[in-house]
Amino acid sequence: MKLNDIVLREMNKQLKRIETCLTKLSDEQIWHRVKPNMNSIGNLCMHLAGNEYQHLVSGIGKAPFTRKRSEEFSLNQGLSGKELVARLREVRLQASRILEGITENDLQTSIDIHYSIEDWNKMIERPAYETESHYTRDLTTLLIQVCEHYSYHAGQVVLLTKLLIDTEDNLTGTYH
Repeated sequence: MKLNDIVLREMNKQLKRIETCLTKLSDEQIWHRVKPNMNSIGNLCMHLAGNEYQHLVSGIGKAPFTRKRSEEFSLNQGLSGKELVARLREVRLQASRILEGITENDLQTSIDIHYSIEDWNKMIERPAYETESHYTRDLTTLLIQVCEHYSYHAGQVVLLTKLLIDTEDNLTGTYH
């Protein structure tokens, strides 16, 4: 199986877990922060959609860069669970088309990932006069990083859901 197929399969598995969680929560629960310095499930979903778009759709697919990363974490309410699912699915649809077109020969290609200068400056400590706001990864590394990132935050969504609701339902499709 090709790397891009594995990445898409794993990310789709995690998206299904997130969707399961979102259908069991009220909109209030989706945007609840367990602690003030923690992200809500809504924040995590916005972040996942933004990250996937930035890296796969914009970075690899060369779509316009439109992400406002800081806003993903500052929201305290907003989209409903159904709207979050729709956003995640729309980005996945776009990313799937790009991933399906990747060949083995593409895997060593260098990909530039752009950031807004404001977000870049928050993440990277450097002199204020520097204006470069991107990094480069080979496609193989980028695919692994995006899949790993998605899985990490999907696990947070599952854990937060288990903390917010009392359910015997299996949220992950596995029995542990």
